[in-house]
Amino acid sequence: MSERRGCAALRFHRSSQRYRSSRDDQAPLRLRIREIAAVRVRYGYPRIHILLRREGWAVNRKRVYRLYRLEGMSLRCKRPRRHVTAARRLEREVATMLIATEI
Repeated sequence: MSERRGCAALRFHRSSQRYRSSRDDQAPLRLRIREIAAVRVRYGYPRIHILLRREGWAVNRKRVYRLYRLEGMSLRCKRPRRHVTAARRLEREVATMLIATEI
């Protein structure tokens, strides 16, 4: 069966059938993002984007974010400052009841 008749039978556009993506391979960029994130643990995607631009990569922030999330990376949410001391606090001693005797 010809391409034209097959696409007509399926109600599928021939231009969609013949489409070839023009996007270049993202593997080198993904590898570089992983390397930067391994060395700079506390850097999120905005800071990684800045470092990539300084190295000469022509990428925008949205692409860096997409690849960053595809790699399964994200920064942990920082606890609010008011909980920092509470997190390090030692366990409290169990209160013992004092029995007051009347004289």
